[in-house]
Amino acid sequence: MTSSKTDKIKGAANEIAGKAKQAVGSATGDDSLRAKGAAQELKGAAQKAGAAAKETVKKAVDKA
Repeated sequence: MTSSKTDKIKGAANEIAGKAKQAVGSATGDDSLRAKGAAQELKGAAQKAGAAAKETVKKAVDKA
C-alpha cells in the first residue's frame, strides 16, 4: 500500500499534467486531448482525496 504522502504527490502530478493537457487541447482545438486532460485532473483530485482519507483513518487509529 502506498503512503498518503506518495498519493498526494501522485495526485498533484496528475492534476498538473491534466491541466497542461487541457490547455494544449484548448490551444490546438483537440477535444480528445482536452477530455483526457480533464479525466487525468479528476484522477489526481481523487488520489489526493484518498490520501486525506488515509490520514484521517490513521490519526483515528493512532488515538485509539
